Amino acid sequence: MLPVLILLILSLGGCMYPGDQQKPGGGARESVKRVQAAVDDYQEQEGLLPILTSGEATPRYEKFVIDLNKLQQEGYLDEIPAAAFEKGGSAYFLILDEETDPKVKLMDLVTVQKVNDIQRKVNQYKSAHGGKLPAEDEMYPGLSAIDSKRAGTEGIKLNSVYSGQPLGFLMDKEGAVYVDYGADITSAMDKNDGVPEADRDLRLELVQASYYVPVKSLPYLWVEGRPVPQAPQQ
Repeated sequence: MLPVLILLILSLGGCMYPGDQQKPGGGARESVKRVQAAVDDYQEQEGLLPILTSGEATPRYEKFVIDLNKLQQEGYLDEIPAAAFEKGGSAYFLILDEETDPKVKLMDLVTVQKVNDIQRKVNQYKSAHGGKLPAEDEMYPGLSAIDSKRAGTEGIKLNSVYSGQPLGFLMDKEGAVYVDYGADITSAMDKNDGVPEADRDLRLELVQASYYVPVKSLPYLWVEGRPVPQAPQQ
């Protein structure tokens, strides 16, 4: 089921882009609260979680999408929230900490769509230029900015679901595209005292401070006084 939904998102192309991206947190609190209660009741009664099947390679912040239709059909949810993709909204409801303390979060599909569109452009450029990438300066070890003029992505802009501020994109040495959440992580960390543990994935700062997950991201570690995304091992 999940692959079908992802393919549907991809088929939508640019038509998913709203004139203004949904305001961070707008209406999320009540929607998440209602779905959380439904998930808790379902797990208590059925002994499992109402999630769609996904592959082992599915990234953490895309993996356990909630089957809202099942929850509604079986009487655990009176109405699917308007924010949900199933109702024409721009978010998937998903579960984190599935084995210990399942928590409902939101995955922003506008972010997913824009990264997918940039990825498609990068792939086209790479194919047309003998494997060469449209890379600008290296922003972090193993990660560069994307030359939007060469890639043809000048018109694709992304505002953060956390701050509403513009976010940049990163590309690894194989051409895989990610969102750079460094500024959002820094802002979240400014509200906390102390220095994080060296091996702590700083994306957790965003997860704990918001209803949204940092989709299309890499792990971030605290390196020399700042959050640094960790490029995949090639």
